[in-house]
Amino acid sequence: MSVKRYENNPVLSSANLSYPSSLVFNAGVAKYRNQYVMVFRNDVGFAPDSRKDIHINLGIAFSDDGKQWKPAPHPWLETAGRHPELERIYDPRLTVIEDRCYICFAADTRFGVCGGIGLISEDFSSIEILSISSPDNRNMVLFPEKINGKFVRLERPFPEYSLNYREHFDIWMSTSPDGRHWGESRIVLSHVDVPFCNSKIGPAAPPVRTAQGYLTLFHAVWKDTGKDLSCWDLGCGTRWNKTYYAGLMLLNPDDPSKVTGLCRKPLLAPVEKYELEGFRGSVIFPGGMIQEDSGEVKIYYGAADTVECLATASVEELLAMCEPVTLNHFSLNGRKLDCKISR
Repeated sequence: MSVKRYENNPVLSSANLSYPSSLVFNAGVAKYRNQYVMVFRNDVGFAPDSRKDIHINLGIAFSDDGKQWKPAPHPWLETAGRHPELERIYDPRLTVIEDRCYICFAADTRFGVCGGIGLISEDFSSIEILSISSPDNRNMVLFPEKINGKFVRLERPFPEYSLNYREHFDIWMSTSPDGRHWGESRIVLSHVDVPFCNSKIGPAAPPVRTAQGYLTLFHAVWKDTGKDLSCWDLGCGTRWNKTYYAGLMLLNPDDPSKVTGLCRKPLLAPVEKYELEGFRGSVIFPGGMIQEDSGEVKIYYGAADTVECLATASVEELLAMCEPVTLNHFSLNGRKLDCKISR
């Protein structure tokens, strides 16, 4: 396999923070004005055999090389106590568009799980919230440029009710003229298109533009009810049986709702101890991908919902892994439906 894990993984963990922390993972990473920036999920109050004073905030760290990270001495964004109907904000993704840094995030509210998009101030001291979705939509990532004059995002609705409470969720795409109003939604990739998935998929890191199209990471879940995987998340009950893989696809540069290439095997599968053991073992959850001028691609991922890690590959190798594919998913957008009428 052409993807190489960083020899000093993890690149960030709770041990690196000077404020309370149990789990550091699922970070968004971007290269912004000649500096690497990471916004990460920080869970507090979790231990292998107990839970106490649980809460979640977002932390921030900076780096000159994308490998050695210096976290700020305090949390970057606290959501606790802001409003009784907002429970938490988590799983951030960062995208730089026209020299401004945007953040996508999940938000648990009293009324359901929503996906949000915000514009970060240039000094990273505030976020202007541009959009909050209706419930049952998250895992949003923005494309690194406007396409045909519009913002474009990938997203993962999870309509459990309409799917008879089965975890069979797919990747969709929506567009917006201003980052606030979203529509033209259509499916991009179904879980049934992915050979190493029998449950759900979701967008991972924001796509990167290449000469052949947008290289795009996603996560895919294989559920095996006969397995007992390593886990100390007491919320899972007595068993944890989901393995999370990193997947890779290539999207058409002019119409990114069309998948032109798909890696038929996992790009990354959990094999290292820090990926197999932790809060939820056997989990690889990508959230950042940076293409360097040298052609190297840095892939950042949460491991076992416990630490943040790094892997690298060349853009040429990643493109070569994507086998040509034609998917014919249906969309009602722009269609004219003839009706029968009699008088």
